[in-house]
Amino acid sequence: MYGNQKIVVVMPAYNAARTLRKTYDETMAQGVVDVVVVVDDASADETLEIARQLPHARVHVHEKNLGYGGNQKTCYRLALEEGADVVVMIHPDYQYTPKLIPAMASLIGSGLYDCVLGSRILGGHALRGGMPWWRYLANRGLTLFENLMTGAKLSEYHTGYRAFSRRLLERLSFEHNSDDFVFDSQMLAQVLWLDMLIAEVSCPTKYFAEASSISFLRSVRYGFGVLGVSLQYRLARLGLTRPAIFRDLESR
Repeated sequence: MYGNQKIVVVMPAYNAARTLRKTYDETMAQGVVDVVVVVDDASADETLEIARQLPHARVHVHEKNLGYGGNQKTCYRLALEEGADVVVMIHPDYQYTPKLIPAMASLIGSGLYDCVLGSRILGGHALRGGMPWWRYLANRGLTLFENLMTGAKLSEYHTGYRAFSRRLLERLSFEHNSDDFVFDSQMLAQVLWLDMLIAEVSCPTKYFAEASSISFLRSVRYGFGVLGVSLQYRLARLGLTRPAIFRDLESR
């Protein structure tokens, strides 16, 4: 708990057997998390078996792989069902440190922000943590374009470490977003569309064999998807179009 607010951590898991337990243990060691929601996206390894052994965890399994975005949709729905006031999403591959959960939860629990991002760019942690140079350059280039299109000044849009207030998640039409990796960009575009404040905290990260990573070709496809979302945002702000991911926000 933070004050009298319930903290739920969600972990979208896919083939995370080697790192799930370590991520979970460090998450619970922070002393503020009430429930961990693990959604297994039809993993081919022992992720599900390990998840079912975790105390204070709600485990859900997809019978077929729904994709990264599809996994997060289930995560957020279950977190809201658990009565979460603050929802923190962290990848269970131990690339991001759970030690920032209390800080991220407090920024939301205090009422200062409704969205907090753990940024690998702030503090220069990305390259020191082993991020491939081509991924770093793509991250910087896409972030620059997204800031230009949205008018925001974020250091990174592509982190998998995020926290949301309940009231924000209930306003976002995330069920209409993509089931693929571009889901993350659509979520932030919706947050910015609602003029909600976004905070960033500097997050050390590490890349190693067990950490999840998408292929170069899927990264390229993701990059074009991000460009598309950014352009949709700008055109919608200009009143030239109104994609469903923004149109549905007006009735909430």
